[in-house]
Amino acid sequence: MSHCHDEHAGHGGGGGGHGHHDHEHDHSDDITPAIQHSLYQHINFDSINTMNEASPGSGKAIVKKTWAERLQEEPELASDTDEQIIVNVPFTGQVKLHSILLRSSPSASAPRTLKVFINREDVDFEAAEELAPTQTFELSQASEVQELPVKRALFGKVQRVTLFFEDNFGVSSGGDGDDDDSDEGEEEEEVTRLSYLGFKGEWMQLGRAPANILYEAAPNPNDHALKGTGVNQVGSGIGGRGGGSGI
Repeated sequence: MSHCHDEHAGHGGGGGGHGHHDHEHDHSDDITPAIQHSLYQHINFDSINTMNEASPGSGKAIVKKTWAERLQEEPELASDTDEQIIVNVPFTGQVKLHSILLRSSPSASAPRTLKVFINREDVDFEAAEELAPTQTFELSQASEVQELPVKRALFGKVQRVTLFFEDNFGVSSGGDGDDDDSDEGEEEEEVTRLSYLGFKGEWMQLGRAPANILYEAAPNPNDHALKGTGVNQVGSGIGGRGGGSGI
C-alpha cells in the first residue's frame, strides 16, 4: 500500500501534568492497579509525533489524557488518508515497559493489528511494513481500556516507543467488497479511531554507557564528589549494569 502520510505528521506543543486514578464504576476498574506504575509523567509530550492523523495534534492529545480522563470520547485520534496510523512516543529517560493501555470502540473503526517498535526514529509507513516489529498485538473491539502486556525481556531499555496501527476491523473484515457502496461509506470504513493511549512500566534516569562517557568528558567537581555514592542518579551504576537495573 502506498502512502503520502508524512505531510500529515502532527507537531504540536505542550506538556503534561501528573495523572491520578479515579475509582470509577466501569469495566476499566479491573486494571486500576496498572496505573500504580504509570509512565505518564515520564513522557516527553513535546516530542510526540503522529503520522496520518486527520486532526493535527490529536495523537498527542489522547496520550496526554490522564487515567481519570480515559473514558472521555474527546479528544479522539482518527486516521486521515486511510486506516493506518503511526504514533511515536519518546520518554524523558529509559524505561522498562510493562504494558500498553489503549481504548478504542466496539465499532469497525477500532484498530485490529498493532505493531510496536522501540528506540527507532526512522519508522515511517514504508519502514513499518518492512521492519520486524519488537512485538505484534491483535486487538479487540471493545469499549473498555485494553491492557497489552509486552514481553518484558524485549522492552527493558526503552527510550522511545513507536506504535503502528496497521489496520482496523472495517478494512480487515473485508466488508467493503460491494462496489456499489457509496464513496462516503468506503471512506468512513477506512478511518481508524482511538481515544486513549497510556503506558505502564518503570522509569530510570539515563545512565547508559554513552551518557557516562559524556559525563566524564566534561567533569564537574561537585558531580565527582557524588560519583559512586548513589546520590547522583545518573551515575548510580545504572550504566555499569547495562541499563538493566530495576527500581
